[in-house]
Amino acid sequence: MVYYIIRSRTDGKYLTARVDDAKSGYLLLFKEDFEALSYLNTHAADLASQLTVESLASSQIGSLIKRWSFAGVGIVNDPLLPEVEFLQHI
Repeated sequence: MVYYIIRSRTDGKYLTARVDDAKSGYLLLFKEDFEALSYLNTHAADLASQLTVESLASSQIGSLIKRWSFAGVGIVNDPLLPEVEFLQHI
């Protein structure tokens, strides 16, 4: 399966969400590229030109979480609300 992530064009950091004052964030994953674009247009329209949407194979998620020390992933089920399901990495 392929997910889509949002990444900064300037410093290469990924879009994350912090939950309950956690030290590390949750990498936000989108099921479709247009959902990631909808999220950007709705919640960060003024920053959209500084961000890009990239594809990520599900087999790469674990290594990305470890490399960047994310707490887990947040799967965005509805980009307009947003509705996010957080999954902690063990």
